[in-house]
Amino acid sequence: MKVAIAADHGGYEQKAHLVERLAGAGHEVMDFGPMGADAVDYPDYALKVARAVSSGEAARGILICGTGLGMAMAADKFPGVRAAAVQTPEFATLCRQHNDANVLCLSGRFVEPTVNEELCRIFLETPFEGGRHAKRVAKMMACGQAMAMDRLMVMDHPLVAHKLSILRDEATPTKLFRELVQELALFVGYEATRDFPLEDVEVTTPLETFTAKRVAGKKVAIVPILRAGLGMVDGLLALVPSAKVGHIGMYRDHETHEPREYYAKLPADVDQRTCLVVDPMLATGGSASMAIGYLRKAGVDDVRLLCLVAAPEGVERVLSEDPDVRIYACALDRELNDDAYILPGLGDAGDRIFGTL
Repeated sequence: MKVAIAADHGGYEQKAHLVERLAGAGHEVMDFGPMGADAVDYPDYALKVARAVSSGEAARGILICGTGLGMAMAADKFPGVRAAAVQTPEFATLCRQHNDANVLCLSGRFVEPTVNEELCRIFLETPFEGGRHAKRVAKMMACGQAMAMDRLMVMDHPLVAHKLSILRDEATPTKLFRELVQELALFVGYEATRDFPLEDVEVTTPLETFTAKRVAGKKVAIVPILRAGLGMVDGLLALVPSAKVGHIGMYRDHETHEPREYYAKLPADVDQRTCLVVDPMLATGGSASMAIGYLRKAGVDDVRLLCLVAAPEGVERVLSEDPDVRIYACALDRELNDDAYILPGLGDAGDRIFGTL
């Protein structure tokens, strides 16, 4: 079985012990660290394992901190993750039989290594009973999915629907297509910036002085995913002229449909900004997830993904791989075809923006 494992400084020593035992038992172990005993923040490592389990990269996950409680709380933020903090063999058995737990959270300070080794064995070998428990687990997971979908905002405006209908039309010429992409980017940008904080300022009009509102808080960075994302930049700059622009270059492998990064250039203070990641099409979600992950590694806390047309498969992947990102789209389309193009979609947005059909 493919098992993802990580710890913090409170569980580092036991992690090293468990990695050796799991590998010896024939499991394929993904060790996400840390590789030393220096103090670290447990949510950072819970995120790594939870993401691997949530995406299907690993079948099960194991996390170790001082008590196991913090790791469980952090890992459970991910859609599809069922994390259980366990200290007894009975609980290890029941969390699998009744709850179909897929991430085991252990105490590195209050439970002996030999006991934790046994808890791992039980966790990995015990099957889910299903039956009456399946309905309950399904209800539990439905709550998580509903919470994740709350982070998807689809535009509900007659002008958005009108402009999008023209954008989809294969007869729409390049010049008009490009203009419509910019206009729709402006609409989706309005929605993505709706919650920006305001502060009071005194303004003197030709008639009197009064207290008005202006945007406060973090500054903005617009980060297009090359190349199609470039088509949305001017529309967003019309909305937020002071924003800085970074770039992340990716191409899609036509066989695997997975992204390959080839370029990245971000503002030096990107970690102090709200980042608007832009790409007209959210198809498989691979490029968007990779771009969001890149920004997270750069220290960005507030990431928002802006697109024109999204597929359910891409939305699910992005929301499951990052527990905080929000998606803003002009439309949520039906599905992907066998070539990972959105249906009904609008074709290849990059080719239509730049006239390279």
